[in-house]
Amino acid sequence: MNKYFRITAYHAGEDMCCIIDSYGIFEKQFQFTFYLYDRGFEILHVSDEDKFLDVNISRTDYDPDKMALRAYMKGRPIETTAMVNGVKYQAVMVEDKVYVPNKYHRV
Repeated sequence: MNKYFRITAYHAGEDMCCIIDSYGIFEKQFQFTFYLYDRGFEILHVSDEDKFLDVNISRTDYDPDKMALRAYMKGRPIETTAMVNGVKYQAVMVEDKVYVPNKYHRV
């Protein structure tokens, strides 16, 4: 069964970053990572559905044919913090979208 994955990536040639979700295309996390890396992206955060926490990004529906671009902006993503259920976590922000890439990394 294919899992839900989320990646935050930066493309130096375009000076842009993005958050991309995949739910249905890739069976393994490394497949998704390599797909973007092979296209010139630096992978900054990669998580599966058991590791990341949504802050203000809802998850997409299963789609075996498409990835979902959740946010993008010029420059690098902003490393920040976020409160989720009263706990402060290290978080990442692209445009106005925020999520916690690793729920085990509390601040």
